[in-house]
Amino acid sequence: MSTTKKVVVLISKGMDDERASVAWSIANGGIKSGLEVSIFLVSSGVDWVRKGAYEHAHLNPKDPTMKHMIETVRENKCRIMVCLPCSAVRGYTPGDLIEGIELVGSPALHQLILEGAETISI
Repeated sequence: MSTTKKVVVLISKGMDDERASVAWSIANGGIKSGLEVSIFLVSSGVDWVRKGAYEHAHLNPKDPTMKHMIETVRENKCRIMVCLPCSAVRGYTPGDLIEGIELVGSPALHQLILEGAETISI
């Protein structure tokens, strides 16, 4: 078992809610702190990983752009999971989502918790 502390940031806020910027900022801070960061997107949070969606979004002028924060997560090979039912209700197919996204159910989140991950929910 890895000795690196794990954190899962559960993001339920979409492109119309500044709290989403906070969630991605917290994930970026976790990366800088040496945590093993995973993202679990539910509800309208799923919209962030639709192809082209985050390219020009900037919810909080005091934070980096959403593009910068999401690409930092991706560049650091953090696991990004999308709630399968939340994606399906929006009519998204795997082809609608950016590369590397995992469509999963809640057991994937539960497994990380069983492995010792802390959770932050925004």
